[in-house]
Amino acid sequence: MPHFSLKAFSLWLAASACLVAAPARAGITYDMVTVGNAGNANDTGGGSIGAVAYNYQIGKYDVTIGQYTAFLNAVAGDDTYGLFNNSMGTDLNIAGISQGGSFGAYNYSVIGSANRPITWVSWFDSARFANWMANGQPTGAQTSATTENGAYNLNGAISGNAVAKNAINPNTSAAPTFYIPNQNEWYKAAYYSPTLNSGSGGYYAYATQSNTAPGNSIGSAANQANYKDGGLFSVTQSPTYSASQNYLTDVGAFSGSGSFYGTFDQSGNVYQWNDLDGAAGSTRGVRGGDWATNALGVSSSTSQTLAPSDAGNSYGFRLASNTVPEIDPNGLSAALGLIVGGLGLLERRRYAR
Repeated sequence: MPHFSLKAFSLWLAASACLVAAPARAGITYDMVTVGNAGNANDTGGGSIGAVAYNYQIGKYDVTIGQYTAFLNAVAGDDTYGLFNNSMGTDLNIAGISQGGSFGAYNYSVIGSANRPITWVSWFDSARFANWMANGQPTGAQTSATTENGAYNLNGAISGNAVAKNAINPNTSAAPTFYIPNQNEWYKAAYYSPTLNSGSGGYYAYATQSNTAPGNSIGSAANQANYKDGGLFSVTQSPTYSASQNYLTDVGAFSGSGSFYGTFDQSGNVYQWNDLDGAAGSTRGVRGGDWATNALGVSSSTSQTLAPSDAGNSYGFRLASNTVPEIDPNGLSAALGLIVGGLGLLERRRYAR
């Protein structure tokens, strides 16, 4: 067996890290994956949706309780537009978040696991979170610079029609960096794979890269999801419902059951808001199924439309972005040079012994 020096191995490891390391940023971190294969065809068997003409990013996971709590603590000291729903703390099936303090100085704390998906959020709540993210996670009152404009010009609305996404964020003079995905973006990330149909592309029935219904065992096995499989809840493996049981799982808990692009929980756990075709309107879409639905509910064939002000313990959201990272060719060349050099050093070390 060849022997390698610690110095040579450290050089190779550092060079490898140059290829994958991303700069740290303040505030919460929201993991996203890139959805490529621009120009894919629609899923004609699923309602003629899923075609997207551009590359984009989408959340690897749903927005979590911990992330939403950080959002509330940043902008909801007086919670002008009701971003905190009391059911986030009192509904034990999904809890949640607790509110403390008093008006003008509210504070918010996580109940249980911070990595479960947030629920009891309306489309308006989700759009305000998108605005906050697009504006760089500012702190302060709920104004046009924090929650009321950015990706969406909400201007205080908490009911009525949803508005279309801004082409330009007025706070940054650039396209919004975060927004609620439209239905095609959400659907493609969940079900599309360019490897299907002998490499011409196609769609799975479930967001677990499967055409057969998933199981519901938490862990690393393939094709699993948080839903009622055979009448059994995933968390308890029992058919008996309890008002005091939390039925959510941590995002990504089904670690062997991602989509082709690496998203998780687009089948099961909670439904997620989407912007339908992106036009302003009286309804918005939800897809993906939840912890209490059956196999049909977590499949690509099931969708719902709701009023943008609706909220419940089955509805959460994830964000999307048109900002797709580009590889710096100079940085890539330098990193590859370090790797090649490190490997050469390893070989010289090997044959010198």
